[in-house]
Amino acid sequence: MSTEVRVPTLGESVTEATVATWFKQPGDAVAVDEMLCELETDKVTVEVPSPVAGTLSEIVAAEGDTVGVDALLAQISEGGAAAAPAAPKAEAPAEAPAPAAAAPAAKDVEDAPSAKKLMAENNLSNVAGTGKDGRVMKEDVLNALSGASAAPAPAAAPRAPVAASQADREERVKMTRLRQTIAKRLKDSQNTAAMLTTYNEVDMTEVMALRNEYKDLFLKKHGVKLGFMSFFTKACIHALNEVPEVNAEIDGTDIVYKNYVNMGIAAGTPTGLVVPVINDADQLSFAGIEKAIAEKGAKARDGKLSMAEMQGGTFTISNGGVYGSLMSSPILNPPQSGILGMHKIQDRPMAINGQVVIRPMMYLALSYDHRIVDGKGAVTFLVRVKEALEDPRRLLMDL
Repeated sequence: MSTEVRVPTLGESVTEATVATWFKQPGDAVAVDEMLCELETDKVTVEVPSPVAGTLSEIVAAEGDTVGVDALLAQISEGGAAAAPAAPKAEAPAEAPAPAAAAPAAKDVEDAPSAKKLMAENNLSNVAGTGKDGRVMKEDVLNALSGASAAPAPAAAPRAPVAASQADREERVKMTRLRQTIAKRLKDSQNTAAMLTTYNEVDMTEVMALRNEYKDLFLKKHGVKLGFMSFFTKACIHALNEVPEVNAEIDGTDIVYKNYVNMGIAAGTPTGLVVPVINDADQLSFAGIEKAIAEKGAKARDGKLSMAEMQGGTFTISNGGVYGSLMSSPILNPPQSGILGMHKIQDRPMAINGQVVIRPMMYLALSYDHRIVDGKGAVTFLVRVKEALEDPRRLLMDL
């Protein structure tokens, strides 16, 4: 008996994925729920488990292939049939490799099903493909329809000639779908928003003292460490209440004001930057925020974030300080209108009441969409964040 392994539901608005890695090969034994392969979408990585126990008899979609929802990935032979694939290998070892090698080659040059359908609907042909071995992808057809099909070509032109002695020391690796999406969204953000960044600095003395005083009690009671991120989240929520346009977005000719805060917390992972979202962060306590950050941070590192957990953000905080960044200008996460950049805490001499003292200082950066946020609003927002962090009691008093 043979069981089909198909592409699972990938999430809202996601119709395609790329087969990233096969953990099993034809002839390998598999157990129920054992991971067979990993799929990459433009948002998350999806693992595909085995629905039954048996032997992987055939891989239909090779690594690098683009597959749609419910597409056939592989076949698994159950029970007694599991031994079937091994017999032909022993009888005809010379003939077996030929079909196996030919099949992937045919697949590599076959256009993506979504691309073929779109070309047929619009009577298009000879569309330049950017996929593996020139395969035409859906994006290629969309670019051709919008008149932008020539745009990808010049991208390769600026590449300078490489000396023959160095060419063999280069390595060309195809960008993952996640990295391609990150690149596209960041460039779209620069092209669409009137992005501007304003800076300030914050004295972290009071926050650090408060954290040191209560971190042990906090951990004992709530089971999670008290970090700096909950203070910054609370400070941003406080500032967003006063400057609501930083928490809004533009929809056509309308401005959509959000009477809630879904806080995005940017997190670096081995595969790229992701932004898990804490929904209704304005309704959470310090402990609730810390627990949510810890949970979603662990999922991000393990590649377990779902589509829903990265959608709906209204404002984002990015902490480059964990990598040692002293100052930077974060890029907006569209369609959001604001993003706060945190940086490294560094002791610096400061003039306090006419005296030079050493204080733990951090530069803050707010990048905002000038189409909706005026300079006054941006500066006011950043000052309110600074005030709340330099005197955390203001958060309790809503000042």
